[in-house]
Amino acid sequence: MKSKIAGILILVLVILAGGGYYFYSQNNRTMVLRGYLGGEKTGLFEDEEVQEILQKKYHMEFDYARAGSLDMITADHSDMDYLFPSSQTALALYEDQIGDPVQDQIIFNTPIVLYTHQSIKDAFQEQGAVTEENGVFYMDMEKLVQMIMEDTQWADIGLGELYGRISVDTTDPVKSNSGNMFAALLASVLNGGETVNEQTVETVLPELKEIYSRLGYMETSSSDIFDQFLKMGIGAKPMIAGYESQILEFAAQSPEDYEQLKEDIVMIYPTPTVWSTHVYIALDDQGKNGAAALLDEDVQRLAWEKHGFRTNNYETLENGGGQEVEELAEDITRVVPVPDYPAMKRIIEGL
Repeated sequence: MKSKIAGILILVLVILAGGGYYFYSQNNRTMVLRGYLGGEKTGLFEDEEVQEILQKKYHMEFDYARAGSLDMITADHSDMDYLFPSSQTALALYEDQIGDPVQDQIIFNTPIVLYTHQSIKDAFQEQGAVTEENGVFYMDMEKLVQMIMEDTQWADIGLGELYGRISVDTTDPVKSNSGNMFAALLASVLNGGETVNEQTVETVLPELKEIYSRLGYMETSSSDIFDQFLKMGIGAKPMIAGYESQILEFAAQSPEDYEQLKEDIVMIYPTPTVWSTHVYIALDDQGKNGAAALLDEDVQRLAWEKHGFRTNNYETLENGGGQEVEELAEDITRVVPVPDYPAMKRIIEGL
């Protein structure tokens, strides 16, 4: 009789243990979210600290394929849970071509900046196009655009070692957000400093198209063009448009490399500039979980301190890459609004 009772107790314990394991495994199962990601955010998604937070607090993992912000909207979304472009123009394009997403959420922001070399910055300063305030450099976009439209040569501003006309390399504005945002900024400058609308964009589109027609091949990834700028030197990429976050992430993640390069490379804020808004687009109910996780306080802190994205924590400039990049602006105040979607659509179609 005792052996029979013991057998029953063992059976009950086995059932309870099995049930407990099932409950534990179900509640600790990793949710894998699949989607498209702008290349400038891959460092954040590959960050082991960020991954650990997502795993421990949300039992979540992001799987991604790199794509330009505009390219990802027209890509195949089969089996995808999210899109994470770098602008609200991409969201508007999604709404125009597909409809309302399950959810959209702004995660962080970063301004568009110019990257160049010290000798070029010095030459622009001598021309009165670049000014310095409290160690921060600003480019007068009206003067820069005037030089570009007048076919000013690098040699004309004292840079005889550089070949050809003054230009700013960007990513493809039809496929990638940084190029698209810089095109929007140029359009506003060509429009007398006023944000273009669906009507006024037509008057500046021929000049805008002329500027971009001179650039030749354009990268489709912001991270790729920034890497090329760092590696290829002044002759290949004299000046590019990119995100402020890129130099801050580079300084935080590769401090020794930045120490070697910082006497040559320099960040300049266009006057005015535009904000690039990184908006998370959920494609299904599972994808909705990603927005809440990315807005986690610790993830947001790491996004600023290690990867340079301006979040609710960005005012602590002494942390992360911000403490190394001397030309970092504490506040971004000289900003022109991004044109509305009808105007941006014409820019995309026109280029």
